[in-house]
Amino acid sequence: MTKRDLVVRISGETGQIQQDVLSVVQKTLDYISEALARGQTVELRNFGVFEVKLRKARIGRNPNAPEADVAIPPRAVVKFKPGKAMKESVIRLTSASTAARKDSKANS
Repeated sequence: MTKRDLVVRISGETGQIQQDVLSVVQKTLDYISEALARGQTVELRNFGVFEVKLRKARIGRNPNAPEADVAIPPRAVVKFKPGKAMKESVIRLTSASTAARKDSKANS
């Protein structure tokens, strides 16, 4: 799903003009990005939590030249932890795909 798909769907369900919906969606994403850039945690109930984590510096290896060590500096990264409602809905995909595989094997 793209931002455009989201805007079209919200516009269709609410009757709002797509340009107005787009500006609200974009502002929401901008505010989330700004908060993360300041190192703040963004919590959206029943959806999930975005937070900034610091990865430690480490030593890596170039697979094309394994004899040379490469220093990888520390880096801030955004992590996402899904909320309970999202976890439950995604877990249902597992059981649905497992059931579909069983059905296709039974029909083979």
